Amino acid sequence: MGRRVVLVTGVSRDLGRKFARTIAADPSVDRVIGVDVVPPRGDIGDVSFIRADIRTPVIAKVLAKEDVDTVVHMSVIATPGSAGGRSTMKDLNVIGTMQLLAACQKAELVKHLVVKSTTTVYGASSRDPAMFTEEMGPKRQPRTGYAKDAAEVEGYVRGFARRRPDTRVVTLRCANVIGPDVQSPVASYFRMPVIPTALGFDPRLQFLHADDLLGALRHAVFTDAEGTFNIAGDGILMLSQALRRLGRPTVPMPSFAVSGFGSLIRQTRIADFSPEQLGFLTFGRGVDTTRMREEFGFQPQYTTDTAFTDFSSNMPAGTHLRAQAIERLERTLEGAGSQARRGQLSVVGETGRTR
Repeated sequence: MGRRVVLVTGVSRDLGRKFARTIAADPSVDRVIGVDVVPPRGDIGDVSFIRADIRTPVIAKVLAKEDVDTVVHMSVIATPGSAGGRSTMKDLNVIGTMQLLAACQKAELVKHLVVKSTTTVYGASSRDPAMFTEEMGPKRQPRTGYAKDAAEVEGYVRGFARRRPDTRVVTLRCANVIGPDVQSPVASYFRMPVIPTALGFDPRLQFLHADDLLGALRHAVFTDAEGTFNIAGDGILMLSQALRRLGRPTVPMPSFAVSGFGSLIRQTRIADFSPEQLGFLTFGRGVDTTRMREEFGFQPQYTTDTAFTDFSSNMPAGTHLRAQAIERLERTLEGAGSQARRGQLSVVGETGRTR
């Protein structure tokens, strides 16, 4: 078998660009073509960039012209803010995936399809099992947002697998990705100068280090395994444990409402949150990774605990944050009717110290 020709979508974002560079350095890969609607920032090494919108028929021409045999789909986005609004986000995620799969179906040379999905498809609620396996679904079907997009994307991928049984299809349901350089809603949440929390809730969190995401995608390209796999670091971390490590001031919010919480965080202009991500930070989520190890044959280098440690290692200590930043967020919360009181603001991990 000749060397692979790999097409990677979503290379304008850091993780897509880094993966494209990683796979291009593999000696068993002949060429890597990165596609996106805007050029990537930073060095892309030996990756050939083609400015193309996967929502248009031009992607089929790219597959045919470049003799692509492997497609890695990484362009499903999580927040409306990064797409210019919810309508555009849905269009990019769902219509883009449909057009890409239609192009792959016509491209006889395409024999490997890897799709980066998310554990967000399982949802997050008080009725969830301790651990979701790949056969399970959400307790409540998502009606809007990123979770709905991801579920629709996976549905189209399953349809493609049925129509093209000669193509090996791998779907990776990745836990929330973190790392020192990762820019994501969850990472932005932990980087906030003051962190709002849901009063009475201490969710179980599970993370995937960015390096392990790249490793899992690379493994998916070259392994013989196919199907759907949960990808996450071993173990869980309670939100309270994570916040104690950061030493961040927190605002416990009574009468918690996910939509209101998201609106408040967006007002700070520090993070852009979807209801699905806020549900995760209220109820948490755990996924079973037995199939990842036993069938997919992949073991992350980082556990959930060590991934968070690496993520937080270069962050400034919360106890040194300026009082003005704390007061500014308090005013934002109070002005929006959050019911958060100044007396509830405390520095996690500093016994008896309040503002």
